[in-house]
Amino acid sequence: MQQMQHQMMGYDRAITMFSPDGRLLQVEYAKKTVKQGSTAMGIVCKDGVVLVADKRIVDPLVIPESVEKIFQVDDHIGATASGIMSDARVLIERAQIKAQQHQVTFDTPVDVDEIVKDVCNLNQMCTQSGGLRPFGVALLITGVDQQGPKLFETDPVGIFFQYRAAVIGEAETEVEEILKKEYKESITVDDAIKLGVRALIKALDGEFGPERLDIAYIRISDKKFRRMEKKEIEGIFNAMKKK
Repeated sequence: MQQMQHQMMGYDRAITMFSPDGRLLQVEYAKKTVKQGSTAMGIVCKDGVVLVADKRIVDPLVIPESVEKIFQVDDHIGATASGIMSDARVLIERAQIKAQQHQVTFDTPVDVDEIVKDVCNLNQMCTQSGGLRPFGVALLITGVDQQGPKLFETDPVGIFFQYRAAVIGEAETEVEEILKKEYKESITVDDAIKLGVRALIKALDGEFGPERLDIAYIRISDKKFRRMEKKEIEGIFNAMKKK
């Protein structure tokens, strides 16, 4: 009822307008968009980091390999998103440019934290400037830098938090429960991939298949982003489906 009153009074029409109870309704709508997006998760392991995402392909005529849900930001940094993927692409491209600029300027790989802060600065700016709208997407940015493996979650407001394991998107509640029960700090990259796939199978069920999976990881040993091939994903999916 209160939400309807706010809409009728126009508090949701401008990003710069606070409602009487101190809310920015456009930002709240952006967060709802994130929750409607396809599921993605990140897991920090003792030997690296893992990203597992659902491509959510709804049209059988779409070529699954053409759908990208996980992105390489730099050799040692990857990211995935949930929400409006065109918004995600803009933020990812900004992060890629930031990483390259840092490499050229300082001749060293950029820290994961610096990429996250730069993305969140743009997110925050879009919550207080007239004529703009918030980015309708949340990102999981992960990588391995001098401090070790890291995972951050950003949201449309420009807030970010560091996690051991995090999930965003439509099945956030279900997958988060599984991660809370089964995640351990001693988990390896290989086991984390299996955990991520198993969690998506349990949470989404139905017609969920290996063609919808996008998986990438970065190991501490070489700090290199690697996306899993189709055959590798199918093997893990089939093994987890039997359990």
